[in-house]
Amino acid sequence: MPGADYDVLVIGSGFGGSVTALRLSEKGYRVGVLEAGRRWDASSLPTTNWNLRKFLWFPKLGLRGTQRLSLLNHALALSGAGVGGGSLVWGNVCYEPHGVALRDPQWGHITDWEDELAPHFDQARRMLGVQSIPAESASDGVLRSVADHFGVGDTFALTQVAVHFGQKGIEEPDPYFGGEGPTRTGCIECGGCMVGCRYNAKNTLDKNYLYLAEKHGVVVHPEHQAVDVMPLDGGAYRVVTERPGAWFRKRSRSFIAEQVVFAAGALGTARLLHSLRAKGRLADLSPRLGYHVRTNSETIVGAVADDLSVDYSQGVAITSSIHPESHTHIEAVRYPARSNAMLLLGTILVDGGGNIPRWARFVTACLRHPIAFLRSLSVYRWSERTVIFLVMQSLDNSLRLRFRDGPFGRRPVTEQETGKPSPTYIPTANEAARVAAARIRGRPMSSINEVLLDTPVTAHLLGGACIGDSPETGVIDAYQRIFGHEGLHVMDGAAVTANLGVNPSLTITAMAERAISMWPNKGQTDPRPPLGEPYERVDSVAPLRPVVPAGASAALSRP
Repeated sequence: MPGADYDVLVIGSGFGGSVTALRLSEKGYRVGVLEAGRRWDASSLPTTNWNLRKFLWFPKLGLRGTQRLSLLNHALALSGAGVGGGSLVWGNVCYEPHGVALRDPQWGHITDWEDELAPHFDQARRMLGVQSIPAESASDGVLRSVADHFGVGDTFALTQVAVHFGQKGIEEPDPYFGGEGPTRTGCIECGGCMVGCRYNAKNTLDKNYLYLAEKHGVVVHPEHQAVDVMPLDGGAYRVVTERPGAWFRKRSRSFIAEQVVFAAGALGTARLLHSLRAKGRLADLSPRLGYHVRTNSETIVGAVADDLSVDYSQGVAITSSIHPESHTHIEAVRYPARSNAMLLLGTILVDGGGNIPRWARFVTACLRHPIAFLRSLSVYRWSERTVIFLVMQSLDNSLRLRFRDGPFGRRPVTEQETGKPSPTYIPTANEAARVAAARIRGRPMSSINEVLLDTPVTAHLLGGACIGDSPETGVIDAYQRIFGHEGLHVMDGAAVTANLGVNPSLTITAMAERAISMWPNKGQTDPRPPLGEPYERVDSVAPLRPVVPAGASAALSRP
């Protein structure tokens, strides 16, 4: 369209948005990226999560950090903010999902997802620089004990992570980009991945996809939150942005693009799409918008040692995992020394289920064991004394997400979907926490929102704008195009239809790689069937001007 600012405007710079930006620039499109958060580098990231202004994202309160916390009715959702999206607070883990997730009834009948995604999982691993953890840490020994308790010692494995190990603490040119990439430092295993890597060892998206995209002409607009998307005559869209959290000087700005990609994360994309439907911009969006929202059937528990004889803060953020059940995955997690702010969400462990409300059990436990409760409030060297367990499941359960207007904007509201409610209590998780506590001579821990509100913590909210075979079953088709709206797409966790049972970053990356691989080069014929027609498998379209030259020792040749 003459006069358009961009051929494609991407809303969000996380795993889906970054892939989209790079791959479309290779195909000749003029691409812009809108990101609500700021741009970070090693010198500006917080040194501790006690620096709430840099760590937490509550822009209306002046906190413009990297970590979002969104309290829903049925989960406390953690996500990222900033250029690079969730990769900034990511635990680096890159696992393929459980096979049952790719065969979920919501999308399993459309195509053979395991076969289609296989080459794109390989590509995503190379681009993200995935490697195995080189050595065990103290918390891995604790998780081994938990595995033995459940009789699944053979499932213990060190994680696959997107980290540059190299020579510990030694700065060197990035070997994966022929010496032309950003300078990297060998990981010092400080545990600071989820606060923000200050050593350029973590393979965040600004070190690979976004780095290459910007070198290829993509323009990233930090602190530009998309608040409106208006269809224009001729098929283009006007996207309006504001400075997030601004009370007065909102710095409103408009961009015109021929196509728009929603990649603001599951919650951000759902919020914007719901708003556009309410405004009448996209009044005929699928009625399935907001359905099949997944928490990854997830919770977070832990154990805190009573002494400092062992330092559990050493290592990368997530170093090992086990499968106590075929559908349950537990990972050992940590925060770095002196980053103890997340303990403010922690408290004593209390079981759920049964007829007695969980909050009543919590109050009773506090009255019966006041010393244990008071000790649970101590932040003294908490990260060094604590083993955290991230528990995920591939079970078929989900929520419905809606939004209501409130004093701080549109507030997310969830309700259980009929017949398959998301769990508020996972017995296996609590059992694992108690086993770990006994192993380290300490106390099992849970989160305050879980024991008081029956709302577990999830770091991996998914779904809400899922793939389906028609507008009656999904919001987007299997090419990730929004039904009924030419030129609109979803390329983030909102598109994922199932609980993956593992960290979703690699899956979101591979899904975006697959979807964009089928886009035509600019000006060429689109090989995909017209929007609304049945799915057909389409061969990948080779880009006109690939970023990585043939034969280079760059991302495509990563181990």
